[in-house]
Amino acid sequence: MIAVLDRFLRPFLRALDPENAHGMAIRGLKYAPLPRAAADDPRLRLRAFGLNFPNPIGLAAGFDKNAEVPDPLLRLGFGFVEIGTVTPRPQTGNPHPRLFRLDSDFAVINRLGFNSAGEEVALKNLAARANAGGIVGVNLGANRDSDDRTADYVRLIRAFAPLASYFTVNISSPNTPGLRDLQQSDALDDLLARVVAARDATTKNAGPTAVLLKIAPDLSLNELDDVVGVARARRVDGMIVGNTTVMRSPTLRDPQAKERGGLSGRPLFPLATRMLAETYVRAEGAFPLIGVGGIDSGPGALAKIRAGADLVQLYSGLIFCGLGLVSEIKNTILDALETEGVEKLADLVGADAAAMTAEPWPR
Repeated sequence: MIAVLDRFLRPFLRALDPENAHGMAIRGLKYAPLPRAAADDPRLRLRAFGLNFPNPIGLAAGFDKNAEVPDPLLRLGFGFVEIGTVTPRPQTGNPHPRLFRLDSDFAVINRLGFNSAGEEVALKNLAARANAGGIVGVNLGANRDSDDRTADYVRLIRAFAPLASYFTVNISSPNTPGLRDLQQSDALDDLLARVVAARDATTKNAGPTAVLLKIAPDLSLNELDDVVGVARARRVDGMIVGNTTVMRSPTLRDPQAKERGGLSGRPLFPLATRMLAETYVRAEGAFPLIGVGGIDSGPGALAKIRAGADLVQLYSGLIFCGLGLVSEIKNTILDALETEGVEKLADLVGADAAAMTAEPWPR
């Protein structure tokens, strides 16, 4: 069923304006008669952030912004789904057009600007599936016009704690002016102190909920030193590396590559994977990492794991490769376990990280 839907619907969606195609995909998932996902090979299971994942492949934030279809997405074979980015108050985001497919580069540029229906809508949708099971994280953002953006994150943690499997503090989108400034050491320290305190205050009634920090791949290594140091000092539960990039490789061919916004997809892979390895060696096992950025093949996902990712996330790669990418990644990981003669995914995590950090910087 899933393969048939993918084969017939993907060419149709690719012919539409990207944002219209996204809306059509959400509506389709709401009503598609998807069967329950087949049980994963037990060797794909892992535990991270206090959660038991059936497999390490997640759908990244940005697709299901308002928690409309987490359960259909889980039935497609993902081990976890991250909804959002959610902002406290509804906001429309940036003017159209703001989403661009770079077909010749297998890439996407977006400058959506945290378009969100707001916390009330996402809360209602998550409450409706509260007993459905599965791991559903909530990606948190701040309103563009907020006077205290840190207070926005605190508010959302208090609101979503009973319903979120984990939280992602997203301060790395390039499309909200000034947001990335929260990655600077002093601002980040204050943010994480308040966020972790808010999470801790909810634990008695909501139970423990992991707090992850999502960073940009555009940080300098000195900035990364500071970010990882603050994250470790404030005892976050994990990091996601990384968000979209504002950099543009000279190898990009599509005329739309000149559009402003965050670039994702295949061209992001070398930079995001190098930053993942750099983060892994700095974290020194203090917390697990999620690798995201440019995964569009099984070997690409495996490279993220060997660079230091316990888990990986996809989004742009699905646009160009389809839903079969999820099964391809699972099979590649299982083949690697056989080839390496190991039983657990954890035995592959970070295997190449040190060597990667010694290579020339990706261009």
